[in-house]
Amino acid sequence: MKRTSKLAIAALAVLATLPLSAQTSRIYREGNAWVEELSGALPAPTALRVRTDMGGISVQGGAQKDVTYTVRKRVYSSTEEAARRELADFRVTAVKRGDVAVLEGNAERHFRRFSAEFQVQGPRDLQEVKAETGGGGISVGQIAGRVDLDSGGGSVRVNDVAGPVSAETGGGSVEVANSSNLLDLHTGGGAIRITGSKGKVNATSGGGSISVGGASDAVTVETGGGSVHVQQCGAELRVETGGGSIDVGDVSGRASLETGGGSIRLSSARGPVTASTGGGSIALYKLMQGARAETGAGAITAEFLGINSDSLLQTSVGDIIVYIGPQAKLTVRATLDMANGHQIRSEFPELAIRSEGGEWGPRNYYLEGTINGGGPVLRVRTMSSNVEFRRAK
Repeated sequence: MKRTSKLAIAALAVLATLPLSAQTSRIYREGNAWVEELSGALPAPTALRVRTDMGGISVQGGAQKDVTYTVRKRVYSSTEEAARRELADFRVTAVKRGDVAVLEGNAERHFRRFSAEFQVQGPRDLQEVKAETGGGGISVGQIAGRVDLDSGGGSVRVNDVAGPVSAETGGGSVEVANSSNLLDLHTGGGAIRITGSKGKVNATSGGGSISVGGASDAVTVETGGGSVHVQQCGAELRVETGGGSIDVGDVSGRASLETGGGSIRLSSARGPVTASTGGGSIALYKLMQGARAETGAGAITAEFLGINSDSLLQTSVGDIIVYIGPQAKLTVRATLDMANGHQIRSEFPELAIRSEGGEWGPRNYYLEGTINGGGPVLRVRTMSSNVEFRRAK
């Protein structure tokens, strides 16, 4: 009885891994290539997994309950007989394991002129989608659950996904639109573009540009050298690039902006700002809580509408222009070392300017005073450049 029971259990286990519906196949000629097209369906899963050694993957959610798929294998051979032998060496299996629909492509040898394409349609309310390919692109759209994507080097596209998204590619681009949850995106060197994000964003590229539009939560982006553009950030923002420029619109929270040598521009920030570049210019507008901005050689422009902590603007060589709003309460201390014909100018009579230095030696300029009764200290320092304090309009 025990032996019979074990055999029955083993048989059921084997049946559980077999395809649950018939798979159709046809081979036809398309230009100079031979194409094998496989089609089939797997009934009502809660999760989907697609894995292939090579080829692109497309997953699209919809109103249907089952998973349907079409796989096209394409090979360039002189005869149909030779093409059939090569096509047979790339095996495609479709099974349902528990509540998970599994579609796999396995290459039994190395191919030269061969490609594969997986097109999958499934329920929008899938709890999880996992897609992995050794080198092709991945596209996923209209999925309610979690999405995990991994490509050896192809591009990745995600659209209208409600669950968390994790995407990684060895070097291709990453594009995400209409995301409602956490984004965790990584590419070895391609560009990253995000539009319409409602969750936190973590995006890293080995050297490509990164663009984020309309993010309503915290954003953290890092690239080895590309430019960064963030249109809007609803919470804290952290940007780091090895040398590209940084262009930021409105930030609702704290902002930390760092580049090895590019320029930095910020339209507005409700939280404190830190901006640093090895040599580019810095322009910070509509600052509500203060800023620390340092550049190795570029000019600095900063507009303070409010300030509640000590701030610093510093550059080795470059003009500094400071705009101060009518409601800002602060104490100002500015230094211009080795003026060499440059000056400190001010539209505020309460800020006193004095100079030191002999007729034949370098002359230094200093400015000090309070605005609207004083407050946190704003320190300004540059060398051999002009410093100006203007009224913000």
